[in-house]
Amino acid sequence: MNEALKLSNEKRIELAEKVDSYVRSIPDFPEPGIIFRDITTVTQDADGLQTAIDSMEQLIEWMKEDIDVIVGLESRGFIFGMPIARDLKKSFVPVRKKGKLPCDTIGQKYDLEYGQAEIEMHIDSIKPGQKVLIVDDLIATGGTIEAAIKLIEQLGGEVVGCLFLLELAGLNGREKLKGYYVESVVTYEGK
Repeated sequence: MNEALKLSNEKRIELAEKVDSYVRSIPDFPEPGIIFRDITTVTQDADGLQTAIDSMEQLIEWMKEDIDVIVGLESRGFIFGMPIARDLKKSFVPVRKKGKLPCDTIGQKYDLEYGQAEIEMHIDSIKPGQKVLIVDDLIATGGTIEAAIKLIEQLGGEVVGCLFLLELAGLNGREKLKGYYVESVVTYEGK
């Protein structure tokens, strides 16, 4: 990996401000005190979508030669992961909710605010030794990404990074991903 190609802080701020200008912030949704960060205003605008994808790609430009596979999490990870995989000429693997994949799968449960959920991957989706970049729209508590990492590693893959458009830093998702390279275009300090 050529870490010398990492973006400067000035460039990171410029990307974040540009992407943030397309994000709609909705106060008190889904409950009082929460600010919902809506990416539909990013994706429904052609320039916004292009800006988001380009910004995510710029954050990982320095490591693109060390990525074999892009993994996207259902469903918004597909929105950003697939075009990044296409642009980098890498394969794309979906991680889906339990019961959505047609062939043999492995699954991993993770905690929700009230209960548990489970995600799955096809057992033949990652080959041992492949270097994997996980892509999703948002990191909040980090539980879903942590579960995806466990699946990838069970299949013998090596997670080289986790890439997000948005990060809710107040929910401490990075804590669950300690030891992994994590990037986000826009970071919001709250929840």
